[in-house]
Amino acid sequence: MPKDVILTPEGLEKLKGELQTLSTDRRREVAERIKEAREFGDIAENSEYDDAKNEQAMLESRIAQLQEKLRMATVIEPKDLSTDVVQVGSVVHVKDEKTGKSVKYTIVGSAEAKPEENKLSNESPVGRALLGRTRNDTVDVQVPRGPARKLKITKIDVGLK
Repeated sequence: MPKDVILTPEGLEKLKGELQTLSTDRRREVAERIKEAREFGDIAENSEYDDAKNEQAMLESRIAQLQEKLRMATVIEPKDLSTDVVQVGSVVHVKDEKTGKSVKYTIVGSAEAKPEENKLSNESPVGRALLGRTRNDTVDVQVPRGPARKLKITKIDVGLK
């Protein structure tokens, strides 16, 4: 059973853009590679042809995945967000109780998660722990690597414009 896909308006546009690029430009490029490979002769022993066909299969699979994500998507609207409670679309300012380090996380759906940009999935350990919490709450988070962390929510902003 497919799970719901939660997207910000920005994330929706990125997925639509990727789908558009793959459906047009990349499909044409791969079709051209297949055509060129066919011209090499017998396709039964033609590695270029096999490679191009494999690329086509992966491309079509990615297109189908994107279409499914877009079909199942729930888009978070900025007007529906509040600064009272952490939810998908919130920017959460937290302070690590042990180290004193402050970090700002944006809570997004799993399709948009980019931990290196501090965009955390609502399904990640930290994202899940923060959801539904309010300012000044302290949450215990068991992270995959290392000991549990205590994070205090210092501020909640609306992350979407």
